[in-house]
Amino acid sequence: MDDASATAETVPETAGNGIVSASAIPADELARLTDDIVSALKTVYDPEIPADIYELGLVYKIDIEDDRSVKIDMTLTAPGCPVAGEMPGWVENAVGAVEGVSGVEVSMVFDPPWTPDRMSEEAQVAVGWY
Repeated sequence: MDDASATAETVPETAGNGIVSASAIPADELARLTDDIVSALKTVYDPEIPADIYELGLVYKIDIEDDRSVKIDMTLTAPGCPVAGEMPGWVENAVGAVEGVSGVEVSMVFDPPWTPDRMSEEAQVAVGWY
């Protein structure tokens, strides 16, 4: 992450509210964008699992750049997932529809590999593991 970007997942220096202070985006707008992006990610579901990709822990990093473009690092539950070719497009479409987002770049990463312990309690309940 460079000094001109804000990260929803990893915050190196905060202004006391969990928002990167080095961003050129006003703090209130950055907070709204972050919330709206997370809400958009929660509309994308792995078709084989009854939980959204955010609660499943498939989203590793969300960077909001000063130009309001969004870079997302995400993974799949398994590299051979049948929707591997389609999932990045679903994420790009969902986040790209958020007001104020100028563009979306989705990168698939498999390091570290996804494990079920990344799932939220909500996702564990949805799949009957809790």
